[in-house]
Formats: sequence, structure tokens, C-alpha cells
Amino acid sequence: MKKIGVLALQGAIREHIDQIEAVGCEAIAIKSADDLVGIDGLVLPGGESTTMRKLLDRFHLLEPIRHLAEQGLPMFGTCAGLILLAENIVGYEKPHLGVMKVTVERNSFGRQVDSFECDLPIPKLNRTVPAVFIRAPHIVSVEEHVEILAKHENRIVLARDRNFLGCSFHPELTTDVTIMQYFVEMI
Repeated sequence: MKKIGVLALQGAIREHIDQIEAVGCEAIAIKSADDLVGIDGLVLPGGESTTMRKLLDRFHLLEPIRHLAEQGLPMFGTCAGLILLAENIVGYEKPHLGVMKVTVERNSFGRQVDSFECDLPIPKLNRTVPAVFIRAPHIVSVEEHVEILAKHENRIVLARDRNFLGCSFHPELTTDVTIMQYFVEMI
């Protein structure tokens, strides 16, 4: 059974754990570097990226996670998790983990009151999934090798770069496990 960690510092932790278990994997809450030992993949949940970064620094998790990313551990970032993974963030000099070869723009779909849900086609998976956008970022650009998996109104909202999967929306806030199943298949 695959063991998938969920960064459990802030954000939609329980919802990701539920989805991991729904696809038949073991979910582990990651609160310290010791918790990272033996996991097969890592989910960086939605939440608030600035707060998450401060907590990553406080609990000395940034470098251990970056090291695992560089070693090829599959990682899945949703919303704020995508921002943590991104190599570049519009308006910021330095990234957080900086491992996914994409540029993101924070809150590009508007403020909290501009949150919305839609049915999002994912051609590669031959599926349409429910997508919940809450103060969502979007991927402004990708390096040539990065695979764009979905767009909403010409904005990239789901992409894969080697062992990294990043999405702008919150699949964990729905009962559809398509995106989580895709991540598990990456492992």
C-alpha cells in the first residue's frame, strides 16, 4: 500500500487525507521532518502560502522537503501548495520550494468573494471534474517540458512537471477523486 504524506501545518489537511484513503492509500499527517521518512508521495494542501512558508521555516521542514523533491519524490500541490512548489511567483523575488518549473500568480482569480465552482475538462484523462476555485492562483507560464493538463478561460490551472503535479483549484473539496488518483498513478 502506498503511503502518502499530507503537509499538516495549515490548510485542507483532513480533506486530502480523506481523498488519499478513498483511493486506497495510507495517509500520513506530516508535522515534522521525522514524519517524512518512508513516504511514497507528498501532498502540499491549499491554505495560505505565506503562512505555510512561515510554518515550514518554524518547523524546519523546508529543506527536508526540498531535498526529497530533488531526489524525485512525487509531490502534489493544490492552490497554496502549487505556490509552494513553483519556481517563480509573480511579484516575489524568491520562491518557497522552487522545484516545479512554472511561474504562478497568486490570487489571480480574485478575492474570497470571487470564489467559484465549475466543471473542468481534463483532456488527457478524458474526464471533466468539479473544480473549486478559492482565491486561486494560476500558472502564468511553464518551461517547455511541463505538461499542461487543464485550462480555465485560457489560464493554466493544472500541470505536471516530472514528479510534480500542481493545480490552482481544490479537488479535495469535492467527492471526485480523479486528480488524486492521477497523482497516485504518478508514484
